[in-house]
Amino acid sequence: MKEITILSGKGGAGKTSVTAAIASVAKNSVFCDCDVDAADLHLIFEPDVKETHTFYGAWVASIDEDKCTNCGICESYCRFVAIHYKDGGGLYINPFQCEGCRLCERVCPVGAITSQRSENNFWYVSETRFGPFVHARMGPGEENSGKLVTRVRQKAKEIATDMKAGFIINDGPPGIGCSAISSVTGVDAVLLVIEPTRSGLHDAERLVNLVRSFNIPFFAFINKDDINPDVSRDIKKYLQQNDIALLGGWSFDENIIKSMIE
Repeated sequence: MKEITILSGKGGAGKTSVTAAIASVAKNSVFCDCDVDAADLHLIFEPDVKETHTFYGAWVASIDEDKCTNCGICESYCRFVAIHYKDGGGLYINPFQCEGCRLCERVCPVGAITSQRSENNFWYVSETRFGPFVHARMGPGEENSGKLVTRVRQKAKEIATDMKAGFIINDGPPGIGCSAISSVTGVDAVLLVIEPTRSGLHDAERLVNLVRSFNIPFFAFINKDDINPDVSRDIKKYLQQNDIALLGGWSFDENIIKSMIE
């Protein structure tokens, strides 16, 4: 069994389109959407959800007004400026500023502050016309996307092992952040999807540096390779200079868009 992650240095480069195209011809495979912050592979797969699980996110603190004495100790200790006085007096914690460090909970002399894990994230096990599919949805502004990627990959591997699948194919997130790192750790190969724009080439170079730090074999594919022939030539030159195999590419074609809509 081989696990392959499809990545791009920036959003909108076409990795989900390439993943869906591979899914349409792949046999005996399990699919995993690792772009948990902005998942969209399910829009094409139209999954039949079989299992729904809650993923507990970051800690968020709150103040019990009945216990709080408004001493201000928590406000003075908070390094994220998340604790404020209300206009009419009394303290409250802004959940969008709270980083979940729980220091305020520990320093409160009357135990008025408690913390709870966010329950605004979910991951799913589904069946699709292409095969088993593991995917997730994070709430806006939620944290720990890297841990959620690890969880969906673990489940995909369990399913693939049970059914003796030939491949696990991961639709990865854009960029080089923690979710991208979590999507490439321990995989057998990475397919890098590049669009022929200056920003596309620049961000692809950053992604190459990331993948090389993990010593993982990787290959390249150029999406819409005819929209900017000059940059396409620069990309091919860069790939050749860095010993990266170019597996192919496709031209801009409205039929690809229409096919995905259908």
